Amino acid sequence: MNDTTAITRNEQASHPATTRTEATRHNDETLVPPVDVIEDSTGITLRADLPGVPKDGLKLQVEAGTLTIEGDVSIPMLERMEATYVEVGLPRFRRVFTLSKELDTGKVSAEFKHGVLSLRIPKAEHAQPRRIDITVS
Repeated sequence: MNDTTAITRNEQASHPATTRTEATRHNDETLVPPVDVIEDSTGITLRADLPGVPKDGLKLQVEAGTLTIEGDVSIPMLERMEATYVEVGLPRFRRVFTLSKELDTGKVSAEFKHGVLSLRIPKAEHAQPRRIDITVS
């Protein structure tokens, strides 16, 4: 895990008649996982560090040109054990990306291994470089 993992708060504009409790505000806080984005001529690869997230706690969604990565942290404590110091106290990772129209979101592939999520999103055929043959006349 990277020591630059950030925390974000999903604050909503509050209406004067409504108030949000501290517990509700705490539930909106998420960790922002560090992500590497690598682009090549055929597409992009994203690698996200999601330590403590099991495969069944990971949710990926592409909708309307937006990629959302969410993961619930699950670090089991031994019975009758209690943590005396916790650096990662938030139970959820979340990161949202706006995707280019040049990417083919119908062909996204994902691999999750050792707490690292790797996503491959290829470029659409019309956006990929192509070689033009030259004929001699």
